[in-house]
Amino acid sequence: MSWIDIVQVVVLVGLLALLTKPLGVYMAHVFQGERTFADPVIKPVEHLIYRLTRVDETGEMAWTSYALAMLAFSLMGFLILYAQLRLQGYLPLNPRGIAGMSPDLAFNTAVSFLTNTNWQNYAGEAAVTNLSQMAGLTIQNFLSAAVGLAVAVAFVRALVRKETKELGNFWVDVTRSWLYILLPISIIGGVFFASQGVVQTLSASTTVHTIEGASQLIPLGPVASQEAIKELGTNGGGFFNANSAHPFENPNPLTNFVELFLVLLVPAAGTYMFGRMVGDQRQGWVLFIAMLLLFLASVGVSYSSERAGNPNLAKAGAFTTATTTQDGGNQEGKEIRFGTMGSVLFNTSTTVTSAGAVNSMIDSFTPLAGGMAMLNIMLGEVIFGGVGAGLFTILIFVILAVFIAGLMVGRTPEYLGKKIGAKEMKLSMLAILAMNATTLGMAAISIALPSGLAGVLNSGPHGLSEILYYFVSAIGSNGSAFGGLTGNTLFYNSIGAVTMLIGRYFLLVPVLAIAGSLVVKKQVPESAGTFPTTGPLFVGLLIGVIVIIAGLTYFPVLAVGSIVEHFLMHAGQLF
Repeated sequence: MSWIDIVQVVVLVGLLALLTKPLGVYMAHVFQGERTFADPVIKPVEHLIYRLTRVDETGEMAWTSYALAMLAFSLMGFLILYAQLRLQGYLPLNPRGIAGMSPDLAFNTAVSFLTNTNWQNYAGEAAVTNLSQMAGLTIQNFLSAAVGLAVAVAFVRALVRKETKELGNFWVDVTRSWLYILLPISIIGGVFFASQGVVQTLSASTTVHTIEGASQLIPLGPVASQEAIKELGTNGGGFFNANSAHPFENPNPLTNFVELFLVLLVPAAGTYMFGRMVGDQRQGWVLFIAMLLLFLASVGVSYSSERAGNPNLAKAGAFTTATTTQDGGNQEGKEIRFGTMGSVLFNTSTTVTSAGAVNSMIDSFTPLAGGMAMLNIMLGEVIFGGVGAGLFTILIFVILAVFIAGLMVGRTPEYLGKKIGAKEMKLSMLAILAMNATTLGMAAISIALPSGLAGVLNSGPHGLSEILYYFVSAIGSNGSAFGGLTGNTLFYNSIGAVTMLIGRYFLLVPVLAIAGSLVVKKQVPESAGTFPTTGPLFVGLLIGVIVIIAGLTYFPVLAVGSIVEHFLMHAGQLF
């Protein structure tokens, strides 16, 4: 590992640790209704929104009302975006003359951006108008992230409050999420990206002349304004088909670093917000440390595998006929301006969260690195995770860890003074099993049907990984593509959309139900029978529970996919 590679990791971890506290404190103030430095500018706008929408900001909701409001809001967002994508050919700001999407592609795309997945079965520069990019996809980038953050805040309130039914006000939480947190940072990020060469224009395209004298038409558009929220909101949907590998989205190593940092920023700060809101900062640091250790482990495995490269392409040394490492590592599918570490860090950051953006092609990664990207999502998007979603998902695993610890040592299963009972365990397992069963079930259906196999590019275990990754990405609200799979078909557009809906709402609704069960309970003081949840032991237990659940579920399919491909590669067989 070169010194510049080490510096990238150290600076990233250092900046996250440095900014987690101030942003987390600010977020806690926002959601607790306390005064912030932004109030003089933003508070009047917030009050105006409530007056126009007739929202009573002092009113609160039980978990059922909160869930219904969330579902109604999501349904309306889907209908508006679907109609816009279908009719975009007749709407303004369409300088390239792009037609409306087909029904199945519009359905898949609308669901994708609604659920914060941002899976793209189309080339953005060729299939989406400027109006749809700005007033459709970018708007949903803000709102889908805001919904996840709102649900996370409601869940945290359930752990803090006692003997009540109210979790807060969904409309207020969503408004504050995008207005106070996502929008200001995105404005700063958008200006920065534009200053670095990320395109921001309403022009259709420009013509350039190559060195050989040929003419080439280069698509343009309002990219910088979308790029910041694409990463900050852990969305990941790119303006261009090449996503963040495209120089108009990600021109240089500095923008690459800022993009991957923005992906991790809000999820990391959410752990400090959690500790602040529950009144015990150690609880937040436990989550942060568990996430960080898993993140660094993923980076280590992926980087070492990519640096070793493909032994079948290894350059022979001066006195040997073979070597075990590929000279320069695996560079296939990577942008040279980012290098191995820049590509691995970006790929890890966007697969441990629900961002799904790519600056290199996962299909070209070595089997272990590609499998690691898949495993990051399989773990439940809890290694920082999506905006809001990572926090409430890891808290589900915390509940499981506390319950398991209670069974092992004979102590009362409780967390933050709330007893964990059968209802919370059933709902937690429902959320986890629904995700895992859907992933494996949809992949099995696709492998069994000719329409599913028709879109696969590669054979053998690599082809299996292409299909499996599609559904892992869809169920995890990630949206990154392994590559090699033709997804823009009636079969994959339809089954993918259903998978994304399950991955989003079969998680959000049980989470709110758990919150509704916890918020009515009394808070009991700690006793000798309370299992401690703030030390290194609990960090290890939490990581163990996360890894074991994913391992037991997915190891068999990984064994016949990425793992066996790794050993076959070293035996000289490629796919």
